[in-house]
Amino acid sequence: MAPKVLVVLTSQDKIPANDHPTGWFLPEFAHPWDVLQGKVDMVIASPKGGEAPLDPGSVKMFEGDPVSTKFLKEQESLWKKTEKLSDFTDRVGEFDAIFYVGGHGPMYDLHYDATSLGLIQSFAAAKKPVAAVCHGPTVFVRAVTPDGTPLLSKATVTGFSNVEEDQAQMTSVMPYMLEDELNRVTGGGFVKAADPWGEKVVVSQTAGTGATLITGQNPASATGVGKEILKALGL
Repeated sequence: MAPKVLVVLTSQDKIPANDHPTGWFLPEFAHPWDVLQGKVDMVIASPKGGEAPLDPGSVKMFEGDPVSTKFLKEQESLWKKTEKLSDFTDRVGEFDAIFYVGGHGPMYDLHYDATSLGLIQSFAAAKKPVAAVCHGPTVFVRAVTPDGTPLLSKATVTGFSNVEEDQAQMTSVMPYMLEDELNRVTGGGFVKAADPWGEKVVVSQTAGTGATLITGQNPASATGVGKEILKALGL
């Protein structure tokens, strides 16, 4: 039987500071899905369930990317009909890994979401891989072990960098800088590619049980995150 992965999308459709449309970022779902499909079973969830908002800016930005455009055209039902995240609280045993798609949306909902934080703790406690790409690693910042230790304590991680946020001209409307928060909670364990927008995928371990922790820096890292999820599942 194929391993089963819970894929989590944001339900946040606006940047509160300026009401600009946001959501999950197209290539950060399209590329991992392309790597994983046919090898694992994927269940797609979001905090609110139903349609998870796709960031329209990411559609425009990646209109020249064949993987993203094919996914956009053929897989719409995946994000139009997501399941409600809270339905999985007691179903961690059914899954082999959890993966968070990036985009600015997770900075506002999944960062604080109690259901999500509980699921992350449960997956890590069961030594099941936890993974996220770009802004997705924000979901781990507030996650803790059962004894209250930050899940990222002493881990090495990556995520969307301050320079990339500046270059995307989004710094002024962000509630916090992801690089700063990841660096703080890990105790200086944030790393990034030599150049902005370069590929960087990091495999580390969570505090406590030492579950596999997979983080990717940006859209260019999405394929690599998918490949590391497969490796962590022994595929």
